[in-house]
Amino acid sequence: MLVRQVLSGKGSGNVATIDPDMTVAEAARQLSSRKIGCLVVSADGRTLDGILSERDIVREIGRQGPGCLEAPVRSMMTTKVVTCAPGDEGVVILSRMTEGRFRHMPVLEEGAMVGLISIGDMVKARLSELSMEKEALEGMIMGY
Repeated sequence: MLVRQVLSGKGSGNVATIDPDMTVAEAARQLSSRKIGCLVVSADGRTLDGILSERDIVREIGRQGPGCLEAPVRSMMTTKVVTCAPGDEGVVILSRMTEGRFRHMPVLEEGAMVGLISIGDMVKARLSELSMEKEALEGMIMGY
């Protein structure tokens, strides 16, 4: 299964973004209200400047204390973001996320953000794929 197929199965292509100059507290409010695990950091809402996850926030609260919530997002975001393209194979992306121990990956096409996939999206797609393969094999064995 290709990344584009996973994205099309998700529905809306809107990616939750936040401006790098917003506070981490505002990012945390957005994560909570949207019930999501990360925000793509983008000054223009189209290009990728970085990514900020709930893990990033928790890690820094543990290191610095709650005062870090007033810092700008740019001070806490990950800037070396691993990305993928719509034509990438889902199994490869799932492996990359597992090995890198991260849960979200922006999808870029010609430098522009076209979506965001999570490890949950990839696992769901892979399970669906395996289920279809199982049904096909059962059909061949049973003769229908």
